[in-house]
Amino acid sequence: MTTRARIASAAYQAKVTSADAAAAMIGRGSTVGMSGFTGSGYPKAVPQALAAQIEAAHTAGDPFRIRVWTGASTGPELDGALAKADGIEFRLPYNSDPIAREKINRGEMDYFDMHLSQVAPMAWEGFLGPLDVAVIEVAGIREDGSLIPSSSVGNNKTWIDRAEKVILEVNAWQSEALEGMHDIYYGTALPPNRVPIPLTRPEDRIGEPYFRCDPDKVVAVVETEAPDRNAPFSPPDATARAIAGHLMEFFRHEVARGRLPANLLPLQSGVGNIANAVLTGLADGPFDQLTAYTEVLQDGMLDLISSGKLKMASATAFSLSPDAAEQLNAEMAAFRDKILLRPQEISNHPEVIRRLGCIAMNGMIEADIFGSVNSTHVMGSRIQNGIGGSGDFARNAYVSIFMSPSTAKNGAISAIVPKASHVDHINQDVQVIVTEQGLADLRGLSPRQRAKAIIETCAHPDYRPMLQDYFDRARQGSYGQQSPTLLNEALSWHQRYVETGSMRPHP
Repeated sequence: MTTRARIASAAYQAKVTSADAAAAMIGRGSTVGMSGFTGSGYPKAVPQALAAQIEAAHTAGDPFRIRVWTGASTGPELDGALAKADGIEFRLPYNSDPIAREKINRGEMDYFDMHLSQVAPMAWEGFLGPLDVAVIEVAGIREDGSLIPSSSVGNNKTWIDRAEKVILEVNAWQSEALEGMHDIYYGTALPPNRVPIPLTRPEDRIGEPYFRCDPDKVVAVVETEAPDRNAPFSPPDATARAIAGHLMEFFRHEVARGRLPANLLPLQSGVGNIANAVLTGLADGPFDQLTAYTEVLQDGMLDLISSGKLKMASATAFSLSPDAAEQLNAEMAAFRDKILLRPQEISNHPEVIRRLGCIAMNGMIEADIFGSVNSTHVMGSRIQNGIGGSGDFARNAYVSIFMSPSTAKNGAISAIVPKASHVDHINQDVQVIVTEQGLADLRGLSPRQRAKAIIETCAHPDYRPMLQDYFDRARQGSYGQQSPTLLNEALSWHQRYVETGSMRPHP
């Protein structure tokens, strides 16, 4: 179907224009809410046209920048293009673009890293300020003016409702069979009028298949036919397979002890190669009739659905390799009844996560010996991506799991350290830590018991003696013994890496 055929409303057909003309409607210094979540469903044409106009303004000596809000990360045509043009003054709530990351870490772009469940509520509460323009990719526009969502939902409902002006990109690359896969809930309200969200199972439909939009706010409709862009996943290596194996054994143990049902509980999985390897492990495991209540659907979850292992998945977006995205587009009709895409304020809602009893599996940069986790900052000050939804799930999960290889940089960095250089998840929110070395179940353990379990089970053998030596000396010289710490030494591992390129002691 052509792009024009995707626009069934005559009123919206009359608003079709070029990306350049639409971008020119975004004023200098505007706050712009863009669609997009983990490289899916983001606008491709208008941001590139806007970046070109910003570059031209810079060249003419009359520079300007905008403030960008999204659902999470997007793609090179949005974050990459605008960052390269030095067009972003402020960014929230999550970024994975390498150009933007460098600007943030050089102090050239302000960045607000937020729990993803909090973005829409804070926008409605007014704490983030006014929203001037929403630029939203959709898969189509129906005759009555309702909008068929694209491959991500994210914060689009909120941006459409809150923005003064709306620009729509209708993308014919997105499968027509996406229609009917979405569940857009319009029952949220501000205090004191909030009510319980009526969702008790991942498969529950509580909303509508379409976005509502005031047609008077729509100032432009742009036709596109461009693919979502995500990087391919690496095949699981020995480290990833070992982590997945430890988790499969843990799940078997919990089922045998009666702490998990035979089909587990709704799964949440973060983004990345390790998380995808765990999903691959589930495909080969003994668990059937699985469900997922998560942020994103990766390749591994599509494989689980195709195999019949996963009966239903609820998320806010896809995060697929190019091959998997092509497969999904070709077979969307077959997946439509097994997947629900919701606004991220619902997919990441803390109360719903706790009610459903999700099993949260997320990656980390490092964990300290007491179980506090850093998932965002390298060496304590350099942002990598952001906290994303890991905090939404970790604090409220039935079981909160963090996983990582035990070392990085070819062994020069230990992922288990005396003191995390930055803490995103306090030890009370971390129940299980897994590396390729083993799995530490930290539930019910005191800090000193946690340290023993993490050092003996999760640390790499090259670093285990160093960690044990630190802990033994902390037991002797710490101000207190609840969480024995040598304050003048706890972060010296990170300082050694900055100075020498390795966490190991100086020769």
